[in-house]
Amino acid sequence: MALVQKNDWEGYLSMKNILVTGGAGFIGSHLCESLLRKNYSVFSLDNYFSGTFNNHIEGVVYHTGESRQAADIFKDQQIDIIFHLGEYSRVERSFEDIDLVFDYNWNSIYEVLKFAKNKKAKFIYSGSSTKFGDEGTTKQQSPYAFIKNTNSELIKTYCDWFNLKYAITYFYNVYGEREIEIGKYATVVAIFLHLKKSGKEFLPVVSPGTQKRNFTDVRDIVNGLLLVAEKGYGDGYGIGSHQSFSILELAKMIGLPVKMLPERRGNRLNAPVMTDKTKALGWQEQYSLKDYIKKELI
Repeated sequence: MALVQKNDWEGYLSMKNILVTGGAGFIGSHLCESLLRKNYSVFSLDNYFSGTFNNHIEGVVYHTGESRQAADIFKDQQIDIIFHLGEYSRVERSFEDIDLVFDYNWNSIYEVLKFAKNKKAKFIYSGSSTKFGDEGTTKQQSPYAFIKNTNSELIKTYCDWFNLKYAITYFYNVYGEREIEIGKYATVVAIFLHLKKSGKEFLPVVSPGTQKRNFTDVRDIVNGLLLVAEKGYGDGYGIGSHQSFSILELAKMIGLPVKMLPERRGNRLNAPVMTDKTKALGWQEQYSLKDYIKKELI
């Protein structure tokens, strides 16, 4: 499904062509929006598992399909940069969704890498900060953490073998506009804000509640991704807020009492932020969680 007119294609041919897998998702849609502002030709490939047509950005060329189908879908289209965001991305849920994790994350990565090799495209991957959790002990704590860490190792090895340009980024608990707020794949900042705005009396907090998260604004994430795509090479590009808050501290910001829920498998207590390489490219955090919550609750 294309949202550009036929007479626009001539102009697109002189621009850099960028593919965003997961481009109709929360982070992907913001990335597509920023890329368009830089006058890139932007393509999205999304299976709409968590993405939505409501996240479509005018000017992006949208295709529906799995990431592993990229070679067929874009066989006649030059692609210069690939942002591979189109993977399953829930930690605790990954135990019950293990088939989906293997399908979306494990089965697709090699096909997308081959596609990048054939197109000679720079490959930007969204790894998982779970690999740094609890002093590095959480790499195998959940199906999601295990496969994301394994994929990162595959990318480094494959790209070194074939001399491909690549960079691996790591996000930390992203929040912001278009974050999923209801349903089993909703994330905590959006869940809490939705419950507050809906007049609920309490916030459900998974025990112990003291687990810390470096909540990071999606705009800061996208700014980091753009810098890494332009200047970064290799592994280790963390993009995350320097400030961490426990889930109980987040609930206090929202301003509702809490109801404690049982602890969940795979729930890490902390994940140190590794942003030195990203900051060396010129990245700086610009937005704060407290300001965002205050604005949302006005």
